[in-house]
Amino acid sequence: MHLAVHYPYFSYPGGAAATATLLSDTARAAEDGGCTLFTLMDHWFQMENLATAQDPMLEGYTGLGFLAGRTESIRLGLLVTGVTYRHPGLLAKTVTTLDVLSGGRALLGIGAAWYEREHKGLGVPFPPMKERFERLEETLQIVRQMWSDDDGPYRGAHYSLEETICEPRPLQAPAPPIMVGGSGEKKTLAFVARYASLCNLFAADTDTVAHKLAVLREHCEREGRDPDEIEKTIISSLDPVADRDGFLREMETYAAMGIDTVCLNPHGDDPAGWARAATAAVVAPLAEMGA
Repeated sequence: MHLAVHYPYFSYPGGAAATATLLSDTARAAEDGGCTLFTLMDHWFQMENLATAQDPMLEGYTGLGFLAGRTESIRLGLLVTGVTYRHPGLLAKTVTTLDVLSGGRALLGIGAAWYEREHKGLGVPFPPMKERFERLEETLQIVRQMWSDDDGPYRGAHYSLEETICEPRPLQAPAPPIMVGGSGEKKTLAFVARYASLCNLFAADTDTVAHKLAVLREHCEREGRDPDEIEKTIISSLDPVADRDGFLREMETYAAMGIDTVCLNPHGDDPAGWARAATAAVVAPLAEMGA
């Protein structure tokens, strides 16, 4: 089992002037400690269940581009891009650019979007949920086409592209991995089975995650796909620095279910220090789980 760090919060001591140093120090601490993935959020306003909409929030892909120059080996992605935030052709170019400049470390995390306030606030269309999921599937198809040898047109209900040219190509072969975020059983997990390399589930409790994994297996069977091809990730609110033994006991259960990666948010006012302590405490024992 692997450890990932998700960095969703920018209201640390020192304010905006300290943001670049804190962010890069945390990413390097995660990388040096053995984490395999570092993610940012993709929002324009801070989430109201974490702080207030007026709290600091950086644009995600600019942040990842900055981190590409500050790290060497850790994978970089957003958890996750909302399908409404960028035109799919431009999204494919953005992730390709990240992949090339990071030396082949980009991951595309994508979902149907949900934060209506930031859309209304900045004047970005926020269609109904049904349409957002239709756009999500078309975006997944467009991105995969742009990362293939087919540079011809794409015709969908919501997007029409005359030429899906994407040069340079991503460094990762055949393409950067795609994570479809969310736990919806009818659409989201079906899209994981059909299009994605990774899924991301909220670790509300072990029974819920076990059920979601069973649903994913059913979708994979319908798609004729081996579910073991999909990297299964969870995002957990537990803090291994505060309770190492309790964290490891719970991760044993998730690893036995087939979870490959657990993603954690830094705790406290020193995210880099937390990352150093967390990786020192649990990366090695996690690596022994699920083997």
